Amino acid sequence: MSNRPTPAVAPYSAKHLPAMTAIWNEVVADGIAFPQEDQLSVEEATAFFAEQTHCGVALDHATGEVLGLYILHPNNVGRCGHISNASYAVGSKARGRGAGRALVSDCIQQARTHGFKVLQFNAVVATNTVARKLYESLGFVQLGTIPGGFRMPDGTYEDICPYYLSL
Repeated sequence: MSNRPTPAVAPYSAKHLPAMTAIWNEVVADGIAFPQEDQLSVEEATAFFAEQTHCGVALDHATGEVLGLYILHPNNVGRCGHISNASYAVGSKARGRGAGRALVSDCIQQARTHGFKVLQFNAVVATNTVARKLYESLGFVQLGTIPGGFRMPDGTYEDICPYYLSL
C-alpha cells in the first residue's frame, strides 16, 4: 500500500478538460469497460462533460494532476428520472492509488445532493473485477447478469452485471 494520501475530488473546470479527455479516450480505446467506441476531441469532450449533471475529477495532492474523473447524470427520464447513472475513468498510470474509491464516494454524495434516489450502473463488465469489488465494498447490489451483453475488442462477448445503490 502506498503512503500517498487519498486523491482529492473536486468539480471539474476548463483547465481539467485536456487531461479528462485523454483519460476518457484511454478507457474508450482499451475497449473493456465503456460501451463507447469513438474517441472525443477536446471540443466534443467539452460539450459532453458540460451536459452532465455533475463531473468530478480526482487530483493528486502534490501535483494537481488529474488522475481520473466521473460523470453523473439521470439514467432515464420522467417517472424514472430519480435514478442516476455514472461512469468512472482512471488513467492507467494512476490506478491503484485510491482514485477510483474517491471518485465513486464523491459521486454517491453528489447524486444525493442533486436529489437522485438511486445510483444505477447498467453495464459493468463481469471481467472488471476491480470495479465490481469496489462497488460491492461501497454497498452496491448486483441486480443479476446479462449474458453476452458487452462486445470486447476481439469480437467476443462478456457478461454485464447491473448494480444499484439506494441513496
